[in-house]
Amino acid sequence: MARPKIPRNICGRPANSCFKPNGIPMNSLERVAMGADEFEAMRLVDLNGMQQLEAAAVMQVSRQTLANLVKRARAKVADCLVNGKALDLAGRD
Repeated sequence: MARPKIPRNICGRPANSCFKPNGIPMNSLERVAMGADEFEAMRLVDLNGMQQLEAAAVMQVSRQTLANLVKRARAKVADCLVNGKALDLAGRD
């Protein structure tokens, strides 16, 4: 049995629920879902410029967990930018 997920402190929310390439209808794009915890980790580290240890304390997770969240979020953003996919931010945990 998997260990239960520890609740994470999430303060920021995306301004929009989805980002997609211009000029392509949403129904013809592949979607990549980003969880609220991944969004918050990337917001704290990349936008607010926090150190990972400080951001981990804000989210009430370990530094390693925060590093994993940031890594997954960055990979999803890069996948969308490089491969022309839609980034769906509505997938909240």
